[in-house]
Amino acid sequence: MVEENQEPMKDVASETESKWTSPPEPKSSSVATPPPKKTKPPHGGDKNVGLEVVVAEKRMALIKAWEENEKTKADNRAYTKKSAIGAWENTKKAMIEANLKQIEENIEIEKAKKREEMKNRMAGIHKEAEEKRAMVEAKRGQHIIKAEEAAAKFRATGTLPTKLFKCFGY
Repeated sequence: MVEENQEPMKDVASETESKWTSPPEPKSSSVATPPPKKTKPPHGGDKNVGLEVVVAEKRMALIKAWEENEKTKADNRAYTKKSAIGAWENTKKAMIEANLKQIEENIEIEKAKKREEMKNRMAGIHKEAEEKRAMVEAKRGQHIIKAEEAAAKFRATGTLPTKLFKCFGY
């Protein structure tokens, strides 16, 4: 006899099946999908339904833990590789910067050498120009002395210089 206050007994298998919902669709195909729902065997095996539910939940928990573990491993692997790539990049950049700095130092040294060489050449040109000026002054002095001697000779003899009046026909 069933009392009016009591509810009729519900099927435990249908209650647990209705509580258990499938997780959202995975983003990739590598994630395990839940096993299909089992139907009641025709010979009335209600005794093992609770055990099957526990086993299924345990399996799902293990799969979820494995999935999280694999995701963590993938994240750690990616982080390690990114760190290695960043270190490699920094090393290469530092090498290039060191080479650039060395090249700039070599350019500065060459520039200083060329500057000194140009200063020496300018000093040599200035020295040569001074020597040429001195030679010109010396020749000018010799020509002035020659002209004074020739003028003294012409004054003493009373003759006119012939080079001066060639254009006039004297």
